[in-house]
Amino acid sequence: MIIYLGRRLIGVAGILLAICAITFTIFYLLPNDPAAAACGKTCSPERLAAVKVAMGLDQPIWSQFGSYLGGIFAGRDYGSGPSAVHCGFPCLGYSYEYGLPVWDLLTDRLPVSISLAFGAAVLWLGLGLGAGVTSALRKGSVTDRILTVLSVGAASLPVYFTSIMLIWGVVRSAGLLPYPSYHALTEDPFGWASNLLLPWIALALLYAATYARQSRNSMIETMAEPYIRTARAKGLPALTVTVKHGLRSGMTPILTIFGIDLGGLLAGAVITESIFGLPGVGRLFYDGLIRSDQPVILGVTLLAAFFIVAANLLVDLLYAVVDPRVRY
Repeated sequence: MIIYLGRRLIGVAGILLAICAITFTIFYLLPNDPAAAACGKTCSPERLAAVKVAMGLDQPIWSQFGSYLGGIFAGRDYGSGPSAVHCGFPCLGYSYEYGLPVWDLLTDRLPVSISLAFGAAVLWLGLGLGAGVTSALRKGSVTDRILTVLSVGAASLPVYFTSIMLIWGVVRSAGLLPYPSYHALTEDPFGWASNLLLPWIALALLYAATYARQSRNSMIETMAEPYIRTARAKGLPALTVTVKHGLRSGMTPILTIFGIDLGGLLAGAVITESIFGLPGVGRLFYDGLIRSDQPVILGVTLLAAFFIVAANLLVDLLYAVVDPRVRY
């Protein structure tokens, strides 16, 4: 296990290095003027010249990449002398629109995106796995057909349509919940949950449909295995056979897609956060696109890549926990 973990960590380091090289190429080498992209729309010629020097764009490409990579792992200074701006570890760039390091902007928005991602994940796992297992155990029944139709219908609805309908029906028409806003969990737990409930439901309905179909297929295949028939022949309770032997072994493909989905959501749900007005990483990314704030876009891209790689590493390690047949 330790040897496997070491190999995977080396692989993760290589992947992250390749991502840094690709993002550097996209954001620094491909644009005609990277300084103009970093400076934003409202940038005077004098400020543009200063930004170009601060970013080191007058240096050779290998030196620019060295400063870019060194900033991520050790921090860096933009410019020199009294006007120099220090960007601490991890330096994902400096936003001239906000006048702050991108990492400071991200850490300010991350609690919102983390709350949104984990709350929605709990809902979609419960709904998706519950519907999938029920359909698999009652394959071909009316319940199976109804759940399958509901899953396909939920997967067909775009998240922006579901979000708007929830706001119209629950907030404006029925007045059951306030319009979503963000409250810190430590300050107001009830307000935190009640204000995030609608965004959780909007995301959960979309993702739960995929998990319901995937878990149904996995459970149908797993429950036909010989060891399941042996467990039943031994007289084990139906719940034990279904959960401990069936669902646990069929969780491998679920874990795979869960790692990708959760890793992506941790870096911000752009549409959901924008519709519900949540100040998360996704909303920051959207504002960065509107303002042409290249450092913010680059920072969110690097953060999303890190979350997805880290989530997949965790999923690989969990395979042996949920499925005893997996050995490293």
